[in-house]
Amino acid sequence: MRRDGAWQGIFRGVLVSVAVTVVLVAVFALLISLFRFSDGTIHLLNQLIKLIAVFAGVWAAVKPGSERGLLRGAAVGLVYMAAGVLVYALLTGQKTSAGAYAADVLMGVAAGGLLGLWRARN
Repeated sequence: MRRDGAWQGIFRGVLVSVAVTVVLVAVFALLISLFRFSDGTIHLLNQLIKLIAVFAGVWAAVKPGSERGLLRGAAVGLVYMAAGVLVYALLTGQKTSAGAYAADVLMGVAAGGLLGLWRARN
């Protein structure tokens, strides 16, 4: 695949991740308004939403049999999670540790890379 095609795939993957996040967060907000979840459950579901979004984005960015699935998937995870961390920090104004932000970004990179590798091989 041409180099610009790779960037287009990564961009498409990030857009899919964002769209999936918007839908899942809306559903999650509805569920929170109907049920009482513990803080631990909310945190767990929040992480699950991020992972599902990364999975969907990598699925859109990496085609079966493509080259560099690991790198493309990791790039989708990196861009999506870094943008999410930035938006979260700006919108909430909460002071979370740099380690917590780094853990989120690294989770996205690792999950995206592994999923991209798997997707390219299947």
